[in-house]
Amino acid sequence: MAASDIDILRFKRDMDQAIAVANREIIHPLIPDITRDSVLPLALSVARLRGRYLQAAFEIAAKDHGDAPENQEIDELRRHREMYEETRQAFDALMHAIERGYVDLGDA
Repeated sequence: MAASDIDILRFKRDMDQAIAVANREIIHPLIPDITRDSVLPLALSVARLRGRYLQAAFEIAAKDHGDAPENQEIDELRRHREMYEETRQAFDALMHAIERGYVDLGDA
């Protein structure tokens, strides 16, 4: 027998609640209360890494005058991009955890 739309919605709601509880139970003890002062260094890291990534791209373009870059230059650019993207994704994951209530907000 096929599940009804109501059964599916109820299942999805129950799963969402169970996942939220699991995330809070696992993440909350690992992350201290979140404050502006505790999050700002991560946000600054994202900004610095974004800047280094863009700087590297412009330096390659200027050096090569728009010609195809060398493999070593592409490898270096890729390294900058990966560092930036990983840090940005960590910041996004933190914001998601805050929005979902997996961590607590502190006073400061």
